[in-house]
Amino acid sequence: MDESSQPAGKSLPALLALPLLLVLPALAVYRGFGPTVCTYVAGWATAISLLTFAVYAYDKGSAGKDGQRTPEALLHLLELLGGWPGAFLGQQWLRHKSAKVIYQVVFWFIVLLYETVAVDWLLGWPMARAIGAAI
Repeated sequence: MDESSQPAGKSLPALLALPLLLVLPALAVYRGFGPTVCTYVAGWATAISLLTFAVYAYDKGSAGKDGQRTPEALLHLLELLGGWPGAFLGQQWLRHKSAKVIYQVVFWFIVLLYETVAVDWLLGWPMARAIGAAI
């Protein structure tokens, strides 16, 4: 069975990857600001992820009908604003933007940025200090 004939959203490694990718950013926010702010950040991340997923679904539908497409820059902006988990799910479940290499490079750069900032925050900002000292 090739990839295109498999049911969308049935990849167990992909479903396990998202919670793992969310651990470090959630831990960094919780450790840095406490449970109250963490709740607000989680609410924002959920809302922007739902919006991002909805925009992915709209764009996927438009692509099949030769309709008005959503600019990739807008999709990346939504990801950068915290909607990358919704984008990840949209890529997995809707199979949208998952095969376009340059799009994936930018998407994974955004995810890596979130992970790097979270690790740096948890470690007391050594990378940020080193960059600041080098400038």
